[in-house]
Amino acid sequence: MNEKELTKEKDYLSKTAKYLNKKIEELEKTIFKSEKDLREFKKYTWENKSGMDKQELIAVTTDNELEAGLLLNKSAYYKKLLKIKSSPYFASITLQDNDKLQKIYIGMTYLYDENLDHLIYDWRAPISSIFYDYEKGECHYEAPEGIINTYLENKRQYKIEKQELLRVVDSSLNINDDILQEVLASTTNDKMKNIVNTIQQEQNEVIRNTKDKNLIVQGIAGSGKTSVALHRIAFLLYKIKNLTSDKIIIFSPNNIFTEYISDVLPDLGEENTLQTTFHDYLKKMCKEYKSVEAYSNFLNKYYIGRYRNKELMKYKQSDAIISDLENFVKYFEENVRFKKGLIENKVFDYSKEELNELFKYRYASLPFFTRIEEMALKFSENNYNGKKTKKSVYHKLLLEAMDLKKDYKALLELFYKSQFFKQSVTEEDLKSLHNKEINYDDALLLVYLKGLMEGFYYEPNILQIVIDEAQDYSYLQYLILSKVFKKASFTILGDVNQNINPFYSYNSLDILLNLFPGKYVELNKTYRSSEEIIEFANSILGLNHICAIRKNINKPVLKRNSKETLKGDIANLKQNYHSLAIIVKNEELASMLYEELKASFNLSNIDSNTNEFIHDFVIIPAYLAKGLEFDAVIVYQDKANYFTEAEKRLFYVAVTRAQHELIIYE
Repeated sequence: MNEKELTKEKDYLSKTAKYLNKKIEELEKTIFKSEKDLREFKKYTWENKSGMDKQELIAVTTDNELEAGLLLNKSAYYKKLLKIKSSPYFASITLQDNDKLQKIYIGMTYLYDENLDHLIYDWRAPISSIFYDYEKGECHYEAPEGIINTYLENKRQYKIEKQELLRVVDSSLNINDDILQEVLASTTNDKMKNIVNTIQQEQNEVIRNTKDKNLIVQGIAGSGKTSVALHRIAFLLYKIKNLTSDKIIIFSPNNIFTEYISDVLPDLGEENTLQTTFHDYLKKMCKEYKSVEAYSNFLNKYYIGRYRNKELMKYKQSDAIISDLENFVKYFEENVRFKKGLIENKVFDYSKEELNELFKYRYASLPFFTRIEEMALKFSENNYNGKKTKKSVYHKLLLEAMDLKKDYKALLELFYKSQFFKQSVTEEDLKSLHNKEINYDDALLLVYLKGLMEGFYYEPNILQIVIDEAQDYSYLQYLILSKVFKKASFTILGDVNQNINPFYSYNSLDILLNLFPGKYVELNKTYRSSEEIIEFANSILGLNHICAIRKNINKPVLKRNSKETLKGDIANLKQNYHSLAIIVKNEELASMLYEELKASFNLSNIDSNTNEFIHDFVIIPAYLAKGLEFDAVIVYQDKANYFTEAEKRLFYVAVTRAQHELIIYE
């Protein structure tokens, strides 16, 4: 750009930085004073509480809560301004309306001066969407008052550090965009970072979608699914009134991944949401057992060859078993009856006919064990004014009158031995039901059985659910989640090509629309890997994904057939890159390699129990590397632990973790 234009940009940055610094100082003083005033106000209220009447106390408490709320809002905004202090904004758009030009600067949060002139617009503001969605020409955005049509004259991106302008780039949606290329060429960090300055059009459509209650996103490896999910959360927190971080849950594939993404929302100026794994949910629901087998351990057993009856495992994970279990419960409910009545001198006398009549008709709409709970409650109300201890007594007596125990272990075993279970089982297969730890596949069926027989635990306070690595959840898991979080909207992201469950797979994730009506979206551009790596990954599954984003790195995928070169490759890659992973098939091979290499290199062995993730050099099984990325990857196989044809999707996951360089040990 010419010198005059450059001077204008520098002047605007100077003006913005000056006001930003002033605003930060003002907020510091205001927050300090407000905190002091609030403490004094609380002290005064406490000391004079006894002398206040009820109305005065309510009024004072309300004022107290209002002041505390205002203080929290100011503190949150202050923290956001501190985050943008060094680099106030990253982009601008110039709009033309009726020969008038309006320039909008876009940053991580908003800033306006005393005259209510917007110096910086939040990247989530409606007008900011133009930067992500349009090239020069006619455009529009959706404002609260409706659709606003305008003309985009120019887009710019900025690199600003310590309030100094280092670069200005006039940009477009061209995939060779300079700023994006600079980000892609850089080495990875220990944790995932935000992508607000490089969000692409197809990603932005997912991030800003508020029209559809649920979103199902199929995205190829490296398409930015996880980043999109996290930026979508930040957008929804901005857009939806009264939505707060504690009303959102992210289901992550494992604790390593949870740790890896933990900085993104704070980077965006938002608090981290509730984060969990489906394994954590299973532990909460399977109280009959001391522990539940982790999904990664379930996979590891397969990949080291410990499963004898694979057809049984496939059936337990199948969609067909859902209706089989439902039919078993229905049959059980229809055939179990009270075998005797309840009698206690002159207090109550219920014949077995009366009990069966109540059970079969009066409470028929309720799940099996809930009916017994309600009958016990009703009897205690009728005879003992609802006394809780008497309700417990009735509950026990009713179960005895049915000659039944509320024993889900026994019920699940009964299902496995019944005509409704479509596979034969041995005593060895059933033995695990009586261990302290329940197997992963049994835990899923146990939770669904409990839900059918006593009702599903309902969580009304959660309004948004994000599920990453969606292809690793069976339809049964989604069915359970849809019943638990009835009120929530779901954003579900995955890639059917990265399915690593050997017993269950999807042809397409759009089948989930049956449970979560909404919109199905595909992300088909990859931003992670070089063209050479993508071509190699395509060859594994016969795909034709195109790496149209990265400029050619011109580093071919190398193949090795001798272990002798391993240490030399490691030393070379560590010298050139920040992060390196050796990805293997299972935890046994990972442990063996770690023992061989730990004397020569500083590295971490990642397994199912790892919580803290050190990114610079790791050995990790492929099924734990889901969602992670590294500058360079060595996929290591030996004669006893190699990726078979049946395990090609796991191999695909391994190679698509690499950004810049990939070496395959065959």
